[in-house]
Amino acid sequence: MNGFAKQILRFWNELGLNQKVSLSLAAAFVVAGMSALLFWSSTPQMVLLYGGMDGKDMAEVVKTLDEQTIPYEIRPGNSVFIAKENVYKVRMELASQGIPNGGSIGYEIFDRTNFGVSDFVQRTNYIRAMQGELQRTIAQLRGVRSARVMIVIPQNRLMVSNEPSRATASVMIDSGGKTIEEDAVNSIRFLVANSVEGLASNDVVVVDANGKALSQDLAQDNIVGAASGQFKFRKNLEDYFTRKVETMLARIVGPQNVVARVSVELDTEATTVTADTYDPNGQVVRNQSQTDEVNRTSEVRTNSGVVGVAANTPDAAAAAPAEPSNNSEESRKNKSVSYEISHSRVETVKAPGGVNRVSAAVFIARRYTGEGAERVENPRSADELEQIRQMIVQAIGVEEPQGSPVPLVTLAEADFVPQVDLAEESQPDMVETIFSWVEMLRNFIAVGVAAIIFLVFLRILKRHKPESYSLEIMDEDISGGKKGSDVAPRLTPELLNELIREKPENVSTALRNWALESGKK
Repeated sequence: MNGFAKQILRFWNELGLNQKVSLSLAAAFVVAGMSALLFWSSTPQMVLLYGGMDGKDMAEVVKTLDEQTIPYEIRPGNSVFIAKENVYKVRMELASQGIPNGGSIGYEIFDRTNFGVSDFVQRTNYIRAMQGELQRTIAQLRGVRSARVMIVIPQNRLMVSNEPSRATASVMIDSGGKTIEEDAVNSIRFLVANSVEGLASNDVVVVDANGKALSQDLAQDNIVGAASGQFKFRKNLEDYFTRKVETMLARIVGPQNVVARVSVELDTEATTVTADTYDPNGQVVRNQSQTDEVNRTSEVRTNSGVVGVAANTPDAAAAAPAEPSNNSEESRKNKSVSYEISHSRVETVKAPGGVNRVSAAVFIARRYTGEGAERVENPRSADELEQIRQMIVQAIGVEEPQGSPVPLVTLAEADFVPQVDLAEESQPDMVETIFSWVEMLRNFIAVGVAAIIFLVFLRILKRHKPESYSLEIMDEDISGGKKGSDVAPRLTPELLNELIREKPENVSTALRNWALESGKK
């Protein structure tokens, strides 16, 4: 150990002033770099706890971390990072406390019992709770960062007004600049409509952070909504026929060697036809009634005499002889019969969406044989093309009219260019990606940087190491003579001063070696 220390001390003494300063700076730089790397590698790996929070949620999260004395970092984007080994534990603890809640209050507002609350406050709290729960639910959808829900529920009045009132709702979503599909917008509309009593899906308006109304073309009770539904139905039908043709021909001409487009013409009119049919030969008795009437009348005459006392006497009236009587009788019969004629009614309802016409255009790749320079075209014959065309006709169910100048299904060969996939995949946030890679490779980076610094230090050390120059080498450099020659060194004071100014360390080493060699001799 003492020998090694002596060698280092000897080496240090042999260095010049400039070399000592350079070597000291290099050593200080290496020590500082290694210390920084060790400090950086010893710090815990920080990962994202929550990001994109609003101010209230962020304050709650930071407060909880401070109470538990957990180290954390606040980074741009309202993001909080903590050590990797604590992230899942902290998330579970925060979730048990309802943090973060998206800056909204849900049904936990009713956990606190407040006596003496008015009906207005209770109703307002109920609406706030519904809005908060819907905001949390919508924010969990893929592609939605945050959401705000506003619900308007009409107040029940004792006096019924003439103006109709209904519940309405507005939803504002932040997608981070990404496009929200119509299916997702419809899901949000139906989610809100089915969560609020008396709210229809058409009364829910969805807008994005840029102020664009996403639900404008999705109404179902107007002409625009009906046209949009018909367009979607037609598109789905055309895609279905196109997949049938392409999957069938892919087995014949190979995958990615066929392109098909099918056009479907739909009947968009709704028709109701009612037909009544009467059969006079199929009559039957419906009801029958008969009425008999008999009227009888009789008239009797008596000798009443002169009107007076005698005529009013009973004995006298009885003693008078009776005259012949006049009788009459009348009978009448009424008969009524009602017949029912056979009657049938057929009502036919024709809904929109019927297929009136189907046409298709299909391209298949030309057929080649050979490889490289020997590759030549082997065209298909007309019979082969017609056979393939008839297969397409049967697959999509086209009824071609006889003698039509333009067929409904056209087939042609063409040269295909290499297919380029233009589908845009959602790219993750660049900043988050860089942080994740740095956190993953931090240990390897530390080792690599340390190795580079050590190699640079060795290179500097090797470059500043003094060389053992002898007087013979000096003489060779000065006079141009060869090493080991008998020519005596020609040293003058001027030459020695010049050598000392150029390389003082080499001159001192050479003189010391010369002195040692002279002493041995």
